Amino acid sequence: MYDTDTIAKAVKSVLEGLNTDGQIKVGVSQRHIHLSQEDLEILFGKGYELTVKKYLMGREFASNEVVTLVGPSLKSIENVRVLGPVRKNTQVEISRTDTFVLKVSPPVRPSGNIEGSEKLVIVGPKGSVYLKEGVIIANRHIHLTPEYAAMNGIKDNDYVDVEIEGIKPTRFYDVQVRVRDDFNVEMHIDTDDANAAGLKNGAKVTIIKKSDRR
Repeated sequence: MYDTDTIAKAVKSVLEGLNTDGQIKVGVSQRHIHLSQEDLEILFGKGYELTVKKYLMGREFASNEVVTLVGPSLKSIENVRVLGPVRKNTQVEISRTDTFVLKVSPPVRPSGNIEGSEKLVIVGPKGSVYLKEGVIIANRHIHLTPEYAAMNGIKDNDYVDVEIEGIKPTRFYDVQVRVRDDFNVEMHIDTDDANAAGLKNGAKVTIIKKSDRR
């Protein structure tokens, strides 16, 4: 007899194998923040733990907790969602449009690459944190399961080009691919990219080839 995990993985693999044309779903990422345990406790109180609002992909979840971001001009963006679980380092992911409000100039980076990135102040109900680095604009990226990646000849950290059809057809170049067994098959872009291409959550885009610029 096979256990339920083995059966679930087999079914998932078969279903993904039916889609070998490179077409994947889009997930539009709103501005959000990942907190370290130290910063979480400064913002929300000693020993505080995040509470789950909605489970996302893999180990991540949207929490019920929100914070306020304050830029050097003292202009702010309120109700920025905290994603869990806690991380080693605090990281803020915003769009280019948000930078005009906050008056900051973060680099476009893969998640986790925060060295030398932008700074700002984070305000919570119990305190505030001056973040010396950690503010980025997340690069366009695709999450794949190992099964889907193998079916389509793609490896972790490959870069691919993606074609968007519809009312505002366009093409995204050099989209980073990340492969992990707890991922869903999904491309993540921020609200600026989604609006520019006329995309919404659940829209379909097509991987057309590996990037030849990398």
